[in-house]
Amino acid sequence: MLTTRKKQNVIKDVRIHDTDTGSAQVQVGLVSRQIDELAKHLKSNPKDNSSRRGLLKMVSKRRKLLDYLSHTNEKAYATVVKKLGLKK
Repeated sequence: MLTTRKKQNVIKDVRIHDTDTGSAQVQVGLVSRQIDELAKHLKSNPKDNSSRRGLLKMVSKRRKLLDYLSHTNEKAYATVVKKLGLKK
């Protein structure tokens, strides 16, 4: 679970403008942070299958958002991938 402070830091890193909280770039950033947190949890709790299913759903959601971003705005897609350190 992400705290408000962690969410604000992620939003600050990938936002387009000062009041941006819902763009595809911000959504990808937030989902990526949640994926990182859940991956840490699953390393210490390998039998938590419900959380593993949630992780797979989050990865799928991030992939869909990145696909949308790559089709609509390639420059923003490249920027987000670089900032978050994701594979293309």
